[in-house]
Amino acid sequence: MTAETPYASLTQLGRPTGLPASPEEAVLERVANPAPGRNYVVRFTAPEFTSLCPLTGQPDFAHLVIDYVPGDWIVESKSLKLYLGSFRNHGAFHEACTMGIADRLVTLLAPVWLRIGGYWYPRGGMPIDVFWQTGTAPEGTWIPPQDVAPYRGRG
Repeated sequence: MTAETPYASLTQLGRPTGLPASPEEAVLERVANPAPGRNYVVRFTAPEFTSLCPLTGQPDFAHLVIDYVPGDWIVESKSLKLYLGSFRNHGAFHEACTMGIADRLVTLLAPVWLRIGGYWYPRGGMPIDVFWQTGTAPEGTWIPPQDVAPYRGRG
């Protein structure tokens, strides 16, 4: 990447980058929206998200779905992947992880609209799902359903 490209400020794309030790240390990067002024949806799905229970240290697993309508910025996907991976050794409740991710993305991107679904696998015998969105989706924008099946257990 040369200084002449709009991507010159990216520090992780196109080079080896280790997994950050924590979400606080992770660098989330953004680039200019290639279609400003048009409402379209970007979806990221992380079906193998992991974090730790803050009390027991046991692993927790979730299927995250993040949908957003970009404003001036889009998130650079490698930095998002590394950010999400940084939760692997991070102790927090499901609600804190899900809402922390949403807050960080909203702060970085100032999207027109953002929605996150955290579909967490059972802890103590029951799943805890966490959902949030910034408000009403822009009129006329097609927002696909998240279509993550509810947890049924075995069988």
